[in-house]
Amino acid sequence: HSIGPYYQSDTYISHTDTEKGLINKLYKIARNYTLAWKMKLVKRYSEKQNNSGKLLDIGAGTGAFIHKATSAKWLAQGLEPDERAREICLNKYQVQLDSPDKLFQLPSDEFDTVTMWHVLEHVHQLHEYMGQIKRILKNDGVAFIALPNYTSWDANYYAANWAAYDVPRHLYHFAPSSVRSLAAKHGIQVELTKPMWLDAFYIAMLSENYKNGKGNIVSALMNGLKSNHHAITNNETCSSLVYIIRKA
Repeated sequence: HSIGPYYQSDTYISHTDTEKGLINKLYKIARNYTLAWKMKLVKRYSEKQNNSGKLLDIGAGTGAFIHKATSAKWLAQGLEPDERAREICLNKYQVQLDSPDKLFQLPSDEFDTVTMWHVLEHVHQLHEYMGQIKRILKNDGVAFIALPNYTSWDANYYAANWAAYDVPRHLYHFAPSSVRSLAAKHGIQVELTKPMWLDAFYIAMLSENYKNGKGNIVSALMNGLKSNHHAITNNETCSSLVYIIRKA
């Protein structure tokens, strides 16, 4: 894909694992907390609450979540289009990630859990992927799909400078209503949504950069807080949401 070079930027942390610069250092600290939170979420809403299940992470990046799942005794495998990210995962965690084409060859009714953490917005074959997620999930399986929310307060505030528009890497932009109708089209349904509170701060930091050509941490923290404050009364206006999805 001609989109490939846009993922090779040194600032694109999910593919480089870099700790250069303050934002990336903060991202790493936040990510460790978020990984634990994601794993808790998977255990809580999966049918496998008291034991481990089989998990597929689509868009695994450099493998941090797969490592977390494996450490929690889950049978985890992952798909990742970026060769450099797959290499980092292999060197760091000794986990071999597959290329995304493998999704179409996986057995049906195979997985207890499918996760996509900020990945669906990057996917070229949106409907095909949704169809495959339904196909490979067991009947009592559950998918966790995290997405930025363009109806959030911070999206409105930063407008064209909102970092989660991330053109040209983000091919689609989602609101809760559009995720519900996309899922319904494929015979799966959004059971509930969970806010990702930390994302508001990270997105605000990046957005400040776009807006002013330099980061402004105080401003980013204030706007992250404002965004989350607005979302307290209505979670679905949070900067990012996890959609918990089951077969209809």
